[in-house]
Amino acid sequence: MGDVSRWAMVGLLGLGCGSDATGNDSAGDFTGPTTAEPTASGGSSDASVSSTAPGTLTADDSGTTHGALFDVGVGDSGTDSGPPPNLCKVDDGEISGAGPCEEVAPPDSFAPEVQWAFTGPNGLVACMTSPLVANLTDDNGDGAIDLCDIPDVITVIGNQGESGPGTIVSIAGDTGMLQTMFGQGAQLGVTPALGDIDGDGLVEIVTAQVGGQLVAYEHDGSPKWTSTGVWASSQTGAIALADLDNDGDVEIIAGSNVFDHTGATIFTAPFDGLYSASTAADLDGDGDLEAIFGHAAYHHDGTEYYVRGDLQAQVTAITAYPQVANLDADPQPEVLVASELGIWILEHDGAVKWSNFAPTGESGDWNRPVNVHDFDGDDEPEFAISSYQHYGVYDADQAPVFVANVVDFSGQAGGTAFDFLGSGIAQAIYADESTSWVFDIDGGVLMSTPRSSGTWTEYPTVADIDNDGSAEILVGSDGVGSPTLQAIRDAEDRWIPARRIWNQHTYHVTNVREDGTIPQFEPPNWETLNTFRTQAQIAPGGGVCKPPAG
Repeated sequence: MGDVSRWAMVGLLGLGCGSDATGNDSAGDFTGPTTAEPTASGGSSDASVSSTAPGTLTADDSGTTHGALFDVGVGDSGTDSGPPPNLCKVDDGEISGAGPCEEVAPPDSFAPEVQWAFTGPNGLVACMTSPLVANLTDDNGDGAIDLCDIPDVITVIGNQGESGPGTIVSIAGDTGMLQTMFGQGAQLGVTPALGDIDGDGLVEIVTAQVGGQLVAYEHDGSPKWTSTGVWASSQTGAIALADLDNDGDVEIIAGSNVFDHTGATIFTAPFDGLYSASTAADLDGDGDLEAIFGHAAYHHDGTEYYVRGDLQAQVTAITAYPQVANLDADPQPEVLVASELGIWILEHDGAVKWSNFAPTGESGDWNRPVNVHDFDGDDEPEFAISSYQHYGVYDADQAPVFVANVVDFSGQAGGTAFDFLGSGIAQAIYADESTSWVFDIDGGVLMSTPRSSGTWTEYPTVADIDNDGSAEILVGSDGVGSPTLQAIRDAEDRWIPARRIWNQHTYHVTNVREDGTIPQFEPPNWETLNTFRTQAQIAPGGGVCKPPAG
């Protein structure tokens, strides 16, 4: 073993599973959980499911938890190569903590089971946003909140519509037990953002209240501030954090509005549509970041970088979705925009590369979250997007990789991806109105389990939520016949490690350090990872881990 610290990988036996490419179940598909009953603390005490075949999705209700499994060794020569890295901190100049890059999972290591299921207390059973992950609590009692603690899962729960009141909750990543309720100061349909916005080394939570004022909470749930400015189009939107001007202070992006770290408005751009998930990237190569909205990009001082009136004209109220990646042969990034009539790719300066690509021919409602990853191992990025009846992965030249049948007539759900086996090929993850799916490269079903949702703009997320060195999947539900939130792992924890953070809707790995601090100088993700809204295992130096084959 090399001299870097690594998480121990668990398990030796791989269980195969498979299906056809149409989304029809086969021996590897899974039956889903029944509604879990909350304990007094709001956690799940009964997540039992049917289990009738190898690979069937089952719950772990044994109460066993897994701590951080570290193996700090010496170099291959047998001589000590120096002190081990600080396992609890993110080193200066790094984006993630110490972790392994040499491990792959055994072949066919895809046997998902429910690690825990959480149903909200007091009838607050609906989760309409993407689950987030960060460290908020000192679990090991050493007086510090850091990467040696168990990550916490943060989401918003409620029992009214997307514009109604919600409650932010913090849930223990290893057990699914409720830890903190953050009061009624959140809008149920807004995905918060997590990050250290005040430089104290601790993660804060930023969201919007009903009515559009932004509100920030400390890591322990205590209120920090409420903005005087209003985000008028907050309905089913998402918050993003970034240091736009590289001054060490974090800016907050909400729709077409930018606020400072105290909640003061910096600027509001024309047209602020509903259902937004804005992001930030250095599009012009000058070192600082532009705020990127569905139809436009603005410099950090509020001046225009580009505005596409033709994109804005496609919608009257609902905005388009921007994603940033390098999608062609030049070194500059592109902005992939999902708009009403289809997908657009814009050059870094806003020039149109192509537009209105509707892959399956379904008309309208293509303005949904998109994810970007290398799905097929060709070292080129693909993008994945849903429509009413399909979820597909496509090359940047519009060629399909696979298209699977789904059911998403009601909303704007997105997906994600992760290379669970460390094989260089990512699995696509998506949750529609009734089912959570994991697809293989040919569209074969690796996992399907029931869940219920009106499919707003939420999507499943992936992180190592229990610090055991193996990735888990988080997926929410509206609570109608399904738990509010489920954590799914491999039955023997053989999936490779993932980062222990997922901090916002437009997560792209380099936008946040693993300790929840926001980079003053954000590394361009398209120069290393070239992913968006997906998870990765990160090597020292910030590149994506690609374990050697065999």
